[in-house]
Amino acid sequence: MSVNWIDAATLGVLQGLTEFLPVSSSAHLRIAGEMLPSGADPGAAFTAITQIGTEAAVVVYFWADIMKIASAWCRQTLRLGPYNVEAARMGWLIMIGSVPIVVLGLLFKDQIEHDLRNLYITAITLIGFGLVLGVADRFGQKRLGLTSLSWRDGLIFGFAQAMALIPGVSRSGGTITAGLIMGYSRDAAARYSFLLAIPAVFGSGFYQLFKSIGEDTPVAAGPTALATALAFVVGYGVIVVFLKLVSTKGYMPFVAYRAVLGLVVITMLWAGLWQPL
Repeated sequence: MSVNWIDAATLGVLQGLTEFLPVSSSAHLRIAGEMLPSGADPGAAFTAITQIGTEAAVVVYFWADIMKIASAWCRQTLRLGPYNVEAARMGWLIMIGSVPIVVLGLLFKDQIEHDLRNLYITAITLIGFGLVLGVADRFGQKRLGLTSLSWRDGLIFGFAQAMALIPGVSRSGGTITAGLIMGYSRDAAARYSFLLAIPAVFGSGFYQLFKSIGEDTPVAAGPTALATALAFVVGYGVIVVFLKLVSTKGYMPFVAYRAVLGLVVITMLWAGLWQPL
């Protein structure tokens, strides 16, 4: 689907607002499509491309950390002399944690772009995974920092991130939930979630971008670029606020919001006002 300028601006702001919150940005763009004048799904390609904007905000915000990790990893790998052991290890953990979403994304590409965008699935995952997040936040130990991250934990984080291939799960929500269950603090789980998403989101976004160029109905370049730019600006502000919020507050407001939104979607579907696909 091609979106016009106004719809693109709306979706770009929405992407920026929801990407880093545990509420699923892909679900919000999918639901918002039902309320646009066209009443259609913006599509997996448009969603993935606009996520490049929000992920660019992550790169800017965590630039110092990313450079530290990249430098240490290169120095270790190329044997260029002394390096920060923890930073180099984090580089390997991000790579390992990125494997599940790459493999599952390629294996289930068709389902991700079509069947799994069913609004009934979106509603159920919003509610179900929201409740899991609430339980994890209530009973998780929240005592471990990123220095405690093991290879096993990194892979578990990776599989949790891969669940976000289903609209409604939430990339940050899935990884943060996994982190809380394993005993990591809210701040540690959120930070690793942001870093882990960088390879996956850029890979998916640029894949969809180049793929759409050769299609008969590519995404509209101008509106999509506008949405991506707005997602970057809004997303950066959300990162700043969210990291401060999670260090002092719990996730229960997001759990309640997910449940209400999921019930609204089901109600609209049952009333025949929206179509599942």
